[in-house]
Amino acid sequence: MSLYRDEGVVLRTQKLGEADRIVTVLAKRTGKIRAVAKGVRRTTSRFGARLEPFTHVDLQLHTGRTLDVVTQAETLRPYGEALAADYPRYTAGSAMLETADRLTHGEKEPALRQFLLLVGGLRTLAERTHEPRLVLDAYFLRSLAVAGYAPALDACARCRTPAIRAFAIVAGGVVCGACRPAGAAVPAGETIGLMAALLRGDWATADASESRHRNECSGLVAAYLQWHLEHGIRSLRHVEREPV
Repeated sequence: MSLYRDEGVVLRTQKLGEADRIVTVLAKRTGKIRAVAKGVRRTTSRFGARLEPFTHVDLQLHTGRTLDVVTQAETLRPYGEALAADYPRYTAGSAMLETADRLTHGEKEPALRQFLLLVGGLRTLAERTHEPRLVLDAYFLRSLAVAGYAPALDACARCRTPAIRAFAIVAGGVVCGACRPAGAAVPAGETIGLMAALLRGDWATADASESRHRNECSGLVAAYLQWHLEHGIRSLRHVEREPV
């Protein structure tokens, strides 16, 4: 039996048989892991509650033929407890977990930066220092950047001229008038500034932004993310926008 240990965030679970679960975890060193947690649906389970989504957990596993098996689990930070009673933060966190799952395609492929971004995003949500939709959009933009899909925000994505006129998802970000494709959005300059602030972690600028620019930013970021994933993020339908 080959044993290994790692820490990670539980992304999702699914039932297996009468008492087991398959747990999907984004781990610090190993990357994405799918493992069987035996007997965790029984009320007498020693660590069932430690293997719920949002939990930052320390795991011991042994390698199986198809799925690894969890043998030990210790909670490091139960982010779910801090988010469960706050609907906007809970739904933002759910969208983070789903995105992390989508962006880490292969199993057991190291994804340290994605892991650190996810832990940081959940921690920021739980600390309640910034509005949840701002935290979510910052997480989307940074996780896309780590995956190699950072949007161009300072100069035209096609010709690099600084004369910005629109935002085109298919072009990879902002574009000038000459490069603007049909159907490109024309957001306010403050909206593009907000996206840039979230990408670089300028929270002073982000926190001072107006609701209309935040909403416009959220729409563009969500569309950009889902276009690159080639798949919708189901959790986003429950995420609330700010009232204008």
